[in-house]
Amino acid sequence: MFQDDETARNVDQGSLEEIPQAGAICFRRNGRGEVKVLLVASRRTGRWGLPKGHVESSETSKSTAEREAFEEAGVKGALSPEVFGSFTYFKDNPSCRYEVSVHLLEVRSISREFPEKDVRKTKWFRLQEAIEQAGPPGLKVLLRCFELEARARRNSNPLCSSAAI
Repeated sequence: MFQDDETARNVDQGSLEEIPQAGAICFRRNGRGEVKVLLVASRRTGRWGLPKGHVESSETSKSTAEREAFEEAGVKGALSPEVFGSFTYFKDNPSCRYEVSVHLLEVRSISREFPEKDVRKTKWFRLQEAIEQAGPPGLKVLLRCFELEARARRNSNPLCSSAAI
């Protein structure tokens, strides 16, 4: 599992609230085998990121990632049961650190209607462009790791057990 921590914050670790979230790297391959990644725009800032959200008390990270992918981007598909990696970020409140567990979702269907259709922009990017456009630094790191794994699988030399790639 790949992990990136945003540690550059000057925060008293004792007063830090950890908020669990889960999301998905939603991807597909075109006819030439090129990987495309679906990113969603933040409603607050417009920055590109993953569909992600809070893990509810009755949910696993996998079920949260699956729910958020549909709610925010209208996609469904084959979701990896294991966490591919994680990253952390801060929003407005420096005493709240969001820990995002990220799964891989190979997109099989895209709905025309989904809950956040009218409030979120979505866009498919070539993998290298997704890395460049992603807002959170930790997400950029995960997308680079995903690129390495996808390349290794394309060359039949898998780096790990992420079967979806």
